[in-house]
Amino acid sequence: MTPTLVRNLRDADPSAPADAGTRARDWAEIQERMLAPLYEAVYDRLEVGAATRMLSLGCGSGLALLIAAARGAQVTGVDSDRERLALARARLLPDEGAEGAPAQRARLHESGLPSGAVADGAPYDLITVFEPIGCAAGDSEGLLPALEAALPLAARGATVVLTGWGPPERCATAPVLRVAARLTESARPPRPGGWRPTLRDDLEDVAARTGLKPDGSGRVSCPFGYADQESAVRGLLSTGLFDAAVRATDRSQVEKEVAEALHPYRRPDGTVWMPNVFRYLVCTT
Repeated sequence: MTPTLVRNLRDADPSAPADAGTRARDWAEIQERMLAPLYEAVYDRLEVGAATRMLSLGCGSGLALLIAAARGAQVTGVDSDRERLALARARLLPDEGAEGAPAQRARLHESGLPSGAVADGAPYDLITVFEPIGCAAGDSEGLLPALEAALPLAARGATVVLTGWGPPERCATAPVLRVAARLTESARPPRPGGWRPTLRDDLEDVAARTGLKPDGSGRVSCPFGYADQESAVRGLLSTGLFDAAVRATDRSQVEKEVAEALHPYRRPDGTVWMPNVFRYLVCTT
């Protein structure tokens, strides 16, 4: 775990109000690190290093970018969440704007894609989508326009990595996520965007619809481990997978029912542990 992330975790404030900024910090300080094994597995397989020019779609608060930059890669991140992007900027560009600051190790963009490629003008040879799809209705549809817009910025034969949740039977978090589906469906009329089980070919479907050629895949164990039940609830709600349920009911009810669903995964010492498997698909342009 990086020193920056350790420092951010230590500074977490559990009493902070549940506003957009706090939710982004919950993601950065509690939840995002759960996917670090996925980032590392992909980077090891692709030998990400100093020769890599990477564009990350949905970069969030920047942990995947930070790990790639530590390997020497030139990284660019794009995200529509302003609060998460601000945290990514603090992690990756702490001296931005300061007199005598070193050259930027990364570039970050809100919403729209950069007009050019990396700083030296070369196209990207790696595009990553580390926000896992296949767990919310319509999430692959939302990915398609961003991916189609990004592909012209890639070199011929560039690598594109798509990620998704593994089979529900391999993800202990799946029963907890079903709370979101049940609460969303309880609304009249039902609210869109609720949880749904992962389908076997979610990633392959996105690849086919964007003209990408699959070139291998893998599965990575990413257990969700939390210091206590409160941290687990905050971390899970920061993913956005419970947003439709919150709109259909209210946040306090969602928090209560998620806490109840976590009981089978609580250990005697109060920690929460949920084994999960995530899948990635390696494609070429």
